[in-house]
Amino acid sequence: MSLPERPFAAVLFDMDGTLVDSTAAIARCWTTWALEHGVTGEALVAAHGHGRPAAEIVRDLVGAERAERAAARITELEVADVDGVVQLPGVPQLLAAVPAGRWAVVTSCDRALADARRGAAALPEPAALVTYDDVSRGKPDPECFLLGARRLGVDPADCLVVEDAPAGLAAARAAGCATLAVRTTHPEGPLEADAVVALLSHVRASAVEGGVRVEVLREAPLGA
Repeated sequence: MSLPERPFAAVLFDMDGTLVDSTAAIARCWTTWALEHGVTGEALVAAHGHGRPAAEIVRDLVGAERAERAAARITELEVADVDGVVQLPGVPQLLAAVPAGRWAVVTSCDRALADARRGAAALPEPAALVTYDDVSRGKPDPECFLLGARRLGVDPADCLVVEDAPAGLAAARAAGCATLAVRTTHPEGPLEADAVVALLSHVRASAVEGGVRVEVLREAPLGA
């Protein structure tokens, strides 16, 4: 498969695993949280599902009665630990090439955590930011991407979503967006997307009349 050969009105980027590498910080925080809440490593792996909102993962693991306090704790841990959070390869160049008003960040983080990680990674300010605080249902529900398109004033069908996780790609497809997957957190196995790359350094963007053209320079082989 390949990206549609047409300009996009806007590009909607996931954040963790797509624009920034926060893997080590996430592992540290969730390990601490699991130990504090009596959650086994096996249960944590089974429930985690990269790309899903933390509050929903917490609810699955500790139940509705403990969820609010437990979710507040993982947020506290993650906001405090942004050591090693950096932009992924190719991201600075790609964002610099997309017209300033034509891209948004759409993340499953809440606003406090999104701001902490964007600041740590020195991400430029997007034209729009959608966090878990802005929606009633997290990925894989399409609400977040529909809202991102609306905040940019464009049709979701004219947007490209860049994602690293199956939950986010499912949300993008449900919103009617084109999809580009990056294999940062899922190096093996199928990712349902119009195109799949190993890194965003394998993608080129250019401003065109009415939007942005995105070209895949090198697709990722299966399992790479």
